[in-house]
Amino acid sequence: MTPLAAWASVQVGRAVPSSALDMVVGASMIEQVVLAGLAVLSLLSWGIMLAKWREFASVQRAGAPFVAEFAIAARFDEAAQAARRSQPSPWTRVVQRAAEYLTSARAANQARVGDVTLSATQVEALKLLLEAETAAERDRLAAFIPWLASIGSVSPLLGLLGTVLGVIDAFLGIATSGSGNLAAVAPGIATALIATAAALTVAIPAAFGYNLFASRLTRLESALDGFGSELIALMAREGRL
Repeated sequence: MTPLAAWASVQVGRAVPSSALDMVVGASMIEQVVLAGLAVLSLLSWGIMLAKWREFASVQRAGAPFVAEFAIAARFDEAAQAARRSQPSPWTRVVQRAAEYLTSARAANQARVGDVTLSATQVEALKLLLEAETAAERDRLAAFIPWLASIGSVSPLLGLLGTVLGVIDAFLGIATSGSGNLAAVAPGIATALIATAAALTVAIPAAFGYNLFASRLTRLESALDGFGSELIALMAREGRL
């Protein structure tokens, strides 16, 4: 008798599992490896979701006071000073980037023609700079979020692999023992299906978390885009552009 056939005959003769723990303990080596991999992916996905939840909450807490100050600022210099004394956030970094560009552009204009306002080309360059800063902030906050999408799509396939291998082992055991009754096949099939169930418990939260954080990223990017437009409008009102 081959080693695989001998193992399969043992599987047919094993006790009927009465709980999920019994199924995991009584699973084959391959199924246990799959379950261990799913456990690692689950811990990774929950770790990412908790870390991102805290990061987004921290960004909102840091940015809210500055956004409130910016809303009542009458001049760009007031907004720039508020950004320097506020906690670092995507909004303060956008203002600081604009202030740096405004200083260098006006210095260049004065050196050439004595003009203190920005040209149309420089205004367009400022808009592109603010868009680039917004994209950089979005990319920074998006770190590790794509992993959730990967875990959500790979976990069901990994669970299906464990289930298929378990079903193959169960049918090999039936063929070896020559018994095709339900009592012989049910324990093996039930144990095999535990991999699919475990995979779904990993994939569903990961997919939900990915969609949630992707939506929050989109809203943040839209908010920063609008903030950049308000910043340029503030400059235009006081004649800086």
